Parts: sequence; structure tokens; C-alpha cells
Amino acid sequence: MMQNNKKCTSGIAKKGCVVLFAKRPGSTSFSSLFTIKHSLKTKKVGHTGTLDSFASGLLVVCVGPLTRLASRITEFDKTYEAIIKFGTETDTLEWTGNVIKTTQLPSFEDVEKAINSFVGNSMQKPPVFSAIRLDGKRASDLVREGENVEIPRRPITVYSAEILDKELTDENKVSIVKVRFSVSKGTYIRSLARDIGEACNSSAHLIGLLRTSVGKFNLEDAVGVSLLDEFTIENVKKQITEISPVIEKTPQVCDSELEKQLEDEVQQKVVYMNENLAEQCGFYSVTIKDEYVNDFLNGKPIRFCFSSQLKSFLQSEYTLSAVFSETKTFLGLISKNESNKFRYSFVISTLDL
Repeated sequence: MMQNNKKCTSGIAKKGCVVLFAKRPGSTSFSSLFTIKHSLKTKKVGHTGTLDSFASGLLVVCVGPLTRLASRITEFDKTYEAIIKFGTETDTLEWTGNVIKTTQLPSFEDVEKAINSFVGNSMQKPPVFSAIRLDGKRASDLVREGENVEIPRRPITVYSAEILDKELTDENKVSIVKVRFSVSKGTYIRSLARDIGEACNSSAHLIGLLRTSVGKFNLEDAVGVSLLDEFTIENVKKQITEISPVIEKTPQVCDSELEKQLEDEVQQKVVYMNENLAEQCGFYSVTIKDEYVNDFLNGKPIRFCFSSQLKSFLQSEYTLSAVFSETKTFLGLISKNESNKFRYSFVISTLDL
């Protein structure tokens, strides 16, 4: 029975799929993949954008041949809920860092004005404690080695910012706010918190972060979402006292019954490439006639006789299209250039079909 299950799950990975996973605070994005690797009996997985150790929320994980889609999904806009604490700034711009600045607390009017001022396009200075590479090394590693790191500002867009909750002092000053941000790729919410603090003549850092969507993928559909505590100011303050600020580099340990539950949920919620997933990834969909499937898989020039939908793809606003057989098997991805010429992006190996 165990052998049959292993064969089945390895077949899932070989075929390729996407898994939405709810990362819990206190674990790294890398260690959060352990459950998926173990459940699907594969090492070939890749997430499409990391979350800091203290953060929680949606990881879109590509498995098997679909790891080739990771760079595409990384480009998607994202939505976060952030809990920002005022009065102090840390070197990492979140609660596990060392305090480097202490200031007075701002008024709610100043906080509201500051947050709204960042809606739109701007040039953001990323945190030095980040995975951004400078001369082949992570910026965070260079800082820990004692080097002076300067990261150039980057263009970002904040599409919307909504204050969801706040905590006031007896003097009616803002100590904490909870904000929902909708942002472009590459936006650092930690940097936003720092800049908002400065904009209201105070200082600030993140104490909680929850990613709720990546493009059209939503946290509510993720494996393990039921294990996340409600994302409130009170719950986040409580978590800080329970989570070690030391980043875990090994899989998060939990009881075997819970791990089995998560692994079963992974297998139940895997999503194979179909027209719906293609649409979520921003792809057009083309079905190739069965008589031309082998020509496609062998990389022969793409001709209009392959599919009546190819002309529609050329006329569409899409630049990429998922390709399926008449039996709905995913075959690969094609693109078009400015001259309306087709080219292969990648083809699924016949061994994986």
C-alpha cells in the first residue's frame, strides 16, 4: 500500500503541478516547502517569492516541470496585511532586529496622511537586510560581514492602502496600525513601514506581515490556512513573545498527526495545469489537434494547421499561451514576438506525460 502511494505521489510531481501553501510565522520560506516535498516525494519544487521568517501567508509553489513558471508568477502583484509599530526603527525594519532609532509617537491624522501619500508610483529604498544580490552576494550577508551596503532605489507601485485597525495610547497617539496594501512586484513592506514612520515625523517597523494574494491566487485556497491564527494586532503581539527571533534553517517540527494532515491536504489541493490555472497565470490557451502533438513535442515549427486557435492567440493581447492536447494534457508553453512569429518557451518531456 505504501509503494502504491509513493508511485502515485511521485507521478503527481513528475507531471507537474502548483500548490498553494500557507506559511506560518517562525519558519523560513525554504523550510515551509518540506511538507510539499515529503508529500509529493520530490525535491523539484520552487516558490515564487519568499516571505521573511516572521511573516506568514501565501506561498505559490511550483512542482516538477512547472517550476519553469516560477519566474513568471514572481512578476505578479501582491496583497498584504501589515501590522506596523511606531516609535522605534530596527536595523532589519522588523521586530527581530536591533533598535536603531527611538522617536515620539505620531497622531492618527499624521499616520493616515503618511500612508495615503505612498499610494501611486515611487522610488523605494530596499532594506539592506534582504536577499537582493550585490556582486554575487546577498546584501544581508554583506551587512553581517561588516560591509557598508548601499542598494539603489527601485520603482514600485502601491495600488491601494487601507487602515484596518489601530491601537492608541492614553494620549491618543498611534502606537500600532494594521494596514492592507496592494502593491507591485518587488515592493518591500518593511521599507514602506520605515518610510511611513519617517513621513509622519516618527519611526516605525513591522511586527507582523500576512500575504493574502499573489496575482489571482488567494490565501484562502492554500494548504494549512486553517492553522494560521487570525491576523489581529493582539494575536501578533502574542506571537512575538512565542517565536524565537532566530531564523530556522531546518524544517519546522510539528507533531506527526498534524504533519500527516498537511501532507494529505497537499495531495488533495494540488492543481494541474489546465485552462483555469493558465488563466490565473496570465496565459492564453490553445488546444492542438492530436495528429500534431508529436510534432509539437519534438519542437517542429509551429504551423496554423496545429490549431484553429493560433490565429486568435496572435490577435489577442496575450504574449504567452499554454498548449494542451485534445485530451486536455498540458504540453508546454509558446510565445509570440512583435513580428507575430511563434516560438517555444518550453515543452513538457514525453517522459513526464
